[in-house]
Amino acid sequence: MTSQTTLAEPGHQPDGPDRSDRTESQDGLQAGLKNRHLSMIAIGGVIGAGLFVGSGAGIAAAGPAILLSYALVGLMVVFVMRMLGEMAAARPASGSFSTYADQALGRWAGFSIGWLYWFFWVVVLAVEATAGAKILEGWVPGVPQWGWALIVMLVLTATNLVSVGSYGEFEFWFAGIKVVAIGAFVIVGLLAVFGVLPGSDHAGSGLAHLTDTGGFFPEGPGAILTGVLMVVFSFMGSEIVTLAAGESQNPQRAVQKATNSVIWRIAVFYLGSIFVVLTLLPWNDPSIVEKGSYVAALDVIGIPHAGQVMDVIVLTAVLSCLNSGLYTASRMAFSLGGRGDAPKAFARTNKRGVPQAAILSSVVFGFVAVFFNYQWPDTVFAFLLNSSGAVALFVWLVICFTQLRMRGIILRESPEKLVVRMWLFPYLTWATIAMISFVLVYMLTDDAGREQVLLSLLVAVLVVAVSLVREARKRRSATPAGTAGS
Repeated sequence: MTSQTTLAEPGHQPDGPDRSDRTESQDGLQAGLKNRHLSMIAIGGVIGAGLFVGSGAGIAAAGPAILLSYALVGLMVVFVMRMLGEMAAARPASGSFSTYADQALGRWAGFSIGWLYWFFWVVVLAVEATAGAKILEGWVPGVPQWGWALIVMLVLTATNLVSVGSYGEFEFWFAGIKVVAIGAFVIVGLLAVFGVLPGSDHAGSGLAHLTDTGGFFPEGPGAILTGVLMVVFSFMGSEIVTLAAGESQNPQRAVQKATNSVIWRIAVFYLGSIFVVLTLLPWNDPSIVEKGSYVAALDVIGIPHAGQVMDVIVLTAVLSCLNSGLYTASRMAFSLGGRGDAPKAFARTNKRGVPQAAILSSVVFGFVAVFFNYQWPDTVFAFLLNSSGAVALFVWLVICFTQLRMRGIILRESPEKLVVRMWLFPYLTWATIAMISFVLVYMLTDDAGREQVLLSLLVAVLVVAVSLVREARKRRSATPAGTAGS
């Protein structure tokens, strides 16, 4: 065998000198991501396909008040990212929050949240592959939908297997298209809102549509919370940059930039674009749900072939999510392997610094999930989908509790590395914990949300139980040896 293999070192990455001049990270991964890759991953990480295809349902449920739903969830994500940035800037690691939970809360926490996060992303692989296949089948009906799903998965698997740099390059362009598209949409939309867009037949409604159809709260103030449940999962992915930072030339700088820019990213891409939709046409316009909020807005402006244009953008978002999902799942598996919480083969890298076994194992599960989606969409795949539905909130909750403990650990061991600090610690951390817990409890009052929370909780309990049994067995096996030695 010609490729060299490197086994990731268990536990957290050692502190040590700044690695800005390295070509290989201390856990065997290559530092192949450039600053422009990290910048675009950070920007594009908060723009999922859910923003394009799911926002219409949120608008229909809450009306203009959906803006407050996006603002509340956005605030929650800003706080979580600030906490995660504090830990990641001090200790860049391929396992990110799973590694920090391992150190701060115990092996059971790192094991559990790592596997739950891996599970979430491999299910996402199946969802996004199917969504992309539907669009591609519409363009080229000669290839069956399952064939397109297979092609998309194979292409992106090959991309991730080549090198981390190729993943970064693909994501740079995928995310770039999303960013340019939303930026252009916001600018063009605002010009149309105020009636100054050249060549548009839109009269320019100003801000009237925010209140002219039942007021700002047409479904009542309680609809804000309903909207929160509908939009919260479209924010998942903002934490990817902290995993990718471990494979960059200067992880600390990358994390700092990503953490500091998360506020304007959410403000522009989420609040800005939804604000444009709500000011271009009434919130209860049937086309928002039928065509999708962005296509409906483009049609009102008079943009020709709006549906086809949005299909291209949505496909780009889907491919970006697939690309990042595969990368994220494989790096989490790699980190788990390095800590002894997954097969050791997952922690080996080839001569290009790629964790080949971790990537292939994640892809295999993704392929199996795609098969389930076509074979048993309403039973097996529905269970996979719902049982991973609340994992995003579990991850954010664990990040909060981890940061409460990690602040003290960092201050004791390497206070000079605390270059990013959570604001108003620990009060805002506890406030964020309360916000996330409230959302989880409120989901239990919603029919769709209740199933997601309960099934996700069931899977989480099973994973935690496995971790506790593993730890108990390790202690029992170690006790006789210790007794004999003494």
